[in-house]
Amino acid sequence: MCKQISRRNFFLFLISLIVSACKSKAASGGELTIGVINYSGGEEIINQYTQFNKYLSEKMKAYVLLEPAFNENQAIERLKDSTWSLVFAPPGLAALAISRYQYTPLFPLLGENNLRSIIVVHQDSSLSNLKMLEGQTLVLGQPGSTTGYYLPLYNLYGLTLAEILFAPTPTTVLEWVVQKKANAGAVSIAELDIYNSQLKQNELRILFKDPHSIPSGMLLVGPNVERKDQEYIRQVLNDYPSILAQEVKYVPNGKVPDYKYMITVVDRVMAIASQLQNKPARLF
Repeated sequence: MCKQISRRNFFLFLISLIVSACKSKAASGGELTIGVINYSGGEEIINQYTQFNKYLSEKMKAYVLLEPAFNENQAIERLKDSTWSLVFAPPGLAALAISRYQYTPLFPLLGENNLRSIIVVHQDSSLSNLKMLEGQTLVLGQPGSTTGYYLPLYNLYGLTLAEILFAPTPTTVLEWVVQKKANAGAVSIAELDIYNSQLKQNELRILFKDPHSIPSGMLLVGPNVERKDQEYIRQVLNDYPSILAQEVKYVPNGKVPDYKYMITVVDRVMAIASQLQNKPARLF
């Protein structure tokens, strides 16, 4: 029995050494882990990044591993642990990664149209402004979403809601408002347009539209990559042909967008995050 325990402990010790070695060898002949959010799963995401990973592996002489996260919650855990060496981050996650987890911007991602945060209500709702959401039930997207989480909570700061629900997808947010499980829900204009076009009906109306343009997402490099390797990665990815970079949706030579406002939004929301599960939920 003692021998078995000893062997088991030795085996765990070896595993811990291997994990530590992998973390310390983020580049220069070591390992690079690429993070990306992929809601649908499947092989498409692997195929999309095949050429990019091959190029990066050859230039860095490193083993490149693609690690998709299936939602923002999983992505935040990866950021906390500095698991990802590089991450293709949408705006909300990019702001969080920069302000809280020491990730460094490299290049902007290709932008999306109609990336404005809105709060919607049922067509027959009596609500006409944000203040009337006091004491109501709101459904949000997952933590990390710019349009479905950070901006709506920022705009509702100071209110007390009866309850906050969290939906797994933007479509679910809209469905719950249609089904009147919630009085209002937060999504982007683009997501509402897609939903309405698929159902060919208009049961929802916009209660509030955030006036701010959302900056594009960013390709970031993690704190687990040594500074000299970060600069070399920047050079390598800057030289990647633009037509191939479009496949993974980043812009070589692109100017990094101003994230001051987004970081302010994220910091304020993070300060009240512990209140969101409460009933009522006090957003202050």
